[in-house]
Amino acid sequence: MIEKILPAQVTSVQSFDDPPDAGLFPAEEAIIHRAVDKRRREFATVRWCARRALAELGVPPAPILPGEGGAPQWPAHIVGSMTHCDGYRAAAVANRAALRGIGIDAEPNQPLPDGVHRSIALDTELSRDAELRRTSPGVCWDRLLFSAKESVYKTWFPLTHRWLGFEEADITLRTDGTFTARLLTSAPGIPPGFTGQWLATDGVLMTAITLAHT
Repeated sequence: MIEKILPAQVTSVQSFDDPPDAGLFPAEEAIIHRAVDKRRREFATVRWCARRALAELGVPPAPILPGEGGAPQWPAHIVGSMTHCDGYRAAAVANRAALRGIGIDAEPNQPLPDGVHRSIALDTELSRDAELRRTSPGVCWDRLLFSAKESVYKTWFPLTHRWLGFEEADITLRTDGTFTARLLTSAPGIPPGFTGQWLATDGVLMTAITLAHT
C-alpha cells in the first residue's frame, strides 16, 4: 500500500495487525512500560516495521527511541518516518545520501471529530475541502488534510528542530493523488513548500512526502 506513494529510494514495511514477535529492546520498554495495551502494541509494531525496513538497508536491529519533539532517533546515515492508526502501522526509511527527509502518516478514512477540522484548517483549505467533498465523495477530505499536515511536520521537524503549527502550512489536495504544501514560515535551507502523494485504500488514508537533495 504505502510503497505505491513512495519513490524507489525508500524502503517501507507495513503491518495490518500486531505480530506476536514484535518485541522491544529494554530501552524502549522503559519508555512504554506504563502505557495501556493499545499504545504498547502500536509502539512495538511500528518499531517491528522499522527494524525490518532498516534491515533491508543493512542496518542491524537496535532500539528506536523517541528524541526531540518525539521524532524517532534514526542512525546518523538514515532518514525515516513511522506512522500508526487503528488497523495499520508502517515505517519508511532511506539512506541520507539518497534523500534529505521523509514524512509519512496514516489515518482512518473517517471524518475528523467535531470541531477539529476548523481548528487545523486555514480558510483557504476549508473552501477547497468543501469543493472536494462536493465533487469527490468517498474520501474524508478533512481527515486527509490532517494527515497531509502530519506528513509535512514529520518532514520539517528533523531538518529544522522547530515546531510547525497546523496554520503554518497551506495544503492543496488534488484528486489525482497528489498534494502541495506551501509553508507560511521559513527556515534556512528549507524550500518554501513540499510536494506529496496520498492514497485511500481499505479504509485507510495515507500521505507521504520525500524531500530530495538540491
